[in-house]
Amino acid sequence: MKNTTISFQNAKDAGDKITMLTAYDYSMAKLMDECEIDGILVGDSLGMVCLGYENTLSVTMEDMIHHTSAVTRAAKKALVVSDLPFMSYQTSVYDAVYNAGRLVKEANAQAVKIEGGLEIVEQVKAIVNASIPVMGHIGLTPQSINAFGGFKVQGKTEAAAKKLIEDALAIEAAGAFAITLECVPAKLAQLISSKLTIPTIGIGAGKGCDGQILVYQDMMGIFDDFKPRFVKQYNQIGDLMKSSIKTYISEVKEGIFPGQEHQFTIDDSIIEKLY
Repeated sequence: MKNTTISFQNAKDAGDKITMLTAYDYSMAKLMDECEIDGILVGDSLGMVCLGYENTLSVTMEDMIHHTSAVTRAAKKALVVSDLPFMSYQTSVYDAVYNAGRLVKEANAQAVKIEGGLEIVEQVKAIVNASIPVMGHIGLTPQSINAFGGFKVQGKTEAAAKKLIEDALAIEAAGAFAITLECVPAKLAQLISSKLTIPTIGIGAGKGCDGQILVYQDMMGIFDDFKPRFVKQYNQIGDLMKSSIKTYISEVKEGIFPGQEHQFTIDDSIIEKLY
């Protein structure tokens, strides 16, 4: 059965935790789908972990469509959510609906994610009215990194905490099916989760959220430019990959690879006729 936004709501109602990871290509999305992950986010984090940008601001709609298309070809069960990149929705309600539509029509995304609170309520309403499911994203919103002055925990003062609660309630009222809470104090995230009827998906927001998401390169130890505090590394796949690559280099130079079992044969009589 394909997971849908209703599946996410049913999970919250039943008290079942929702699992999500990011993916940006067919092979990884297929692997995650076979593990029965609930949802896959094609995040604009691809700007850093796939394209080598300093942050997410340079990611384009074409980038998102290209990578989302690869993921949706693989995901038979997981709900695929795709990020609306920087300046694809801030400029106008029309742009927000048009670009959300592109992710659905051209890349087969089942939902889109949009960063912001009260300031993007009209965009959320319009996208939802166009029959496109929306996941909100509040707290540390990476597209606002310049305004925040860096990657910092959000909602630590009374005023900031109240603002996050107001943002969450407004995004829910606008029709979002879920909200991502990023880098929010655990007790505040738990409070927000209890106030909402829709699911919250946490990333650096504690166990009180209705679900969790991580960037897979972070949790597998593949991306090591920096490691956020909230990331648990479940394995050191990066080290294993480096070891495999180094072994391959060594075996090629020493003539060990390819071996006889990796080659194709031809009858010697044919070769003799070629001299």
